[in-house]
Amino acid sequence: MAASTAAGKQRIPKVAKVKNKAPAEVQITAEQLLREAKERELELLPPPPQQKITDEEELNDYKLRKRKTFEDNIRKNRTVISNWIKYAQWEESLKEIQRARSIYERALDVDYRNITLWLKYAEMEMKNRQVNHARNIWDRAITTLPRVNQFWYKYTYMEEMLGNIAGARQVFERWMEWQPEEQAWHSYINFELRYKEVERARTIYERFVLVHPDVKNWIKYARFEEKHAYFAHARKVYERAVEFFGDEHMDEHLYVAFAKFEENQKEANPHNYDAWFDYLRLVESDAEAETVREVYERAIANVPPIQEKRHWKRYIYLWINYALYEELEAKDPERTRQVYQASLELIPHKKFTFAKMWLYYAQFEIRQKNLPFARRALGTSIGKCPKNKLFKGYIELELQLREFDRCRKLYEKFLEFGPENCTSWIKFAELETILGDIERARAIYELAISQPRLDMPEVLWKSYIDFEIEQEETERTRNLYRQLLQRTQHVKVWISFAQFELSTGKEGSVAKCRQIYEEANKTMRNCEEKEERLMLLESWRSFEDEFGTASDKERVDKLMPEKVKKRRKVQADDGSDAGWEEYYDYIFPEDAANQPNLKLLAMAKLWKKQQQEKEAAEQDPDKDVDESES
Repeated sequence: MAASTAAGKQRIPKVAKVKNKAPAEVQITAEQLLREAKERELELLPPPPQQKITDEEELNDYKLRKRKTFEDNIRKNRTVISNWIKYAQWEESLKEIQRARSIYERALDVDYRNITLWLKYAEMEMKNRQVNHARNIWDRAITTLPRVNQFWYKYTYMEEMLGNIAGARQVFERWMEWQPEEQAWHSYINFELRYKEVERARTIYERFVLVHPDVKNWIKYARFEEKHAYFAHARKVYERAVEFFGDEHMDEHLYVAFAKFEENQKEANPHNYDAWFDYLRLVESDAEAETVREVYERAIANVPPIQEKRHWKRYIYLWINYALYEELEAKDPERTRQVYQASLELIPHKKFTFAKMWLYYAQFEIRQKNLPFARRALGTSIGKCPKNKLFKGYIELELQLREFDRCRKLYEKFLEFGPENCTSWIKFAELETILGDIERARAIYELAISQPRLDMPEVLWKSYIDFEIEQEETERTRNLYRQLLQRTQHVKVWISFAQFELSTGKEGSVAKCRQIYEEANKTMRNCEEKEERLMLLESWRSFEDEFGTASDKERVDKLMPEKVKKRRKVQADDGSDAGWEEYYDYIFPEDAANQPNLKLLAMAKLWKKQQQEKEAAEQDPDKDVDESES
């Protein structure tokens, strides 16, 4: 009975005819129906099953279906730009950059005013390091929509990050032609200041205050000059601003800022050397020589109170400018000499020195044709405070004078001071080579490579090897390579050695080159850097492509590794687990032969391949009959 009742409840009743067609007192809206459906979850569908793609055919099938879905969505409503962007981003995720590019171009044909579309397009090109493509997109964007500041900001930022300072400046200039908002001008000014281009920043300020002639902008301009210690310039900016606004449009903020500036100038710091430079420029422009000298004497009297080089760096330029003024403007060599000598007596050489002061003084004495004074100054400098710059400057002077014996003595002292300096050894050996003393040059190289510490040993060895090659000393060069390989087993040394053997052009050079590659391959089997092993094999293969037989090529091909994707755990800086990362590893056939797991994996792959061939043969028996008949 209960069963029949339950069955009766499940029956669908017949639709009754509506007798009363008047509207119901309580109306049910579409919103209520949708809300109830949502509450009861009547429209929720189960998620689609996860799909694993195992081969290329399935991947292509998946791509085809996905592209069809995207194209259908676009066909339904071309104006929904988010559909275009999702489509392009999906193609980008598959590294199909050309397809993604095509989608973005089609989308721009639909709505070229969509800012997000331009941004996503350019960001894709930048992300994939397609700099010229990104540059082209930004260029089109700013040409099409020049009032969208975001495009200009991102374009200039990209060029600056690429180190293309001139290109970024060019974009800023194009932007300023549109007379944009104030922030854009400030961005341009800050850009120039980041590269210490104060004069360029000043030029931009000049244009800026005319395009946006507000009081606050004139004050910013004046404060910019004050910040960089151009006090005379700052005063002129304030004066021009007062004249520009006149009595009718004057703002009290301008007067207050001008007054504060003048008040600060009365409390100037005597150790503010930039202020002295400003003052001296002003005085030099329209004052007598005695007045200028008096100001210079007052300036150099403010010796830095702390004997640390960083505090003296700006101060020492007061002396340099003073000496240059006496030599070039006042035309007084004796006073110039006194300025240089006084500055060199003042510098605490035991704690630090300034090589440029010694060199400037020596160059001045040479200009005065007073060579003994120049030599005495440089000799004193390397005696009191030996520095690389001083040795180099002194050697350069003697080279110009063709005093080669003096150069030798200086190089010997230089290398006693810094025996680890590879450049000095090389220059010394090159000098002897130019002078034709090959044995002396070789002795210098031998002494150099025997040093326990060298700053650039690879450069020194290369120079020595190149030297022996130029002398056509094949056996000596070969011995040098062998010595170097005892110290380092770097792949570049092996490759260079092999190429040297090939370049000799003697009988059996190809065989010797091949022998070096074989020896290198055996030696590098235990090398942890698998990329270096691969580099060696690729070099060997290119050699065999040119000089080897088919069997030689096949032999190298059999040594080439298999590229395998692997996963490994990643740890954060604090030692905690940071998940997994994928990386590529190389499995060399020679290594695989010694590892049973890898052999087992290879056998499994072979078995799978045989099974697939067997299944294919069973599905198409006619093919086997035809083949047997043929």
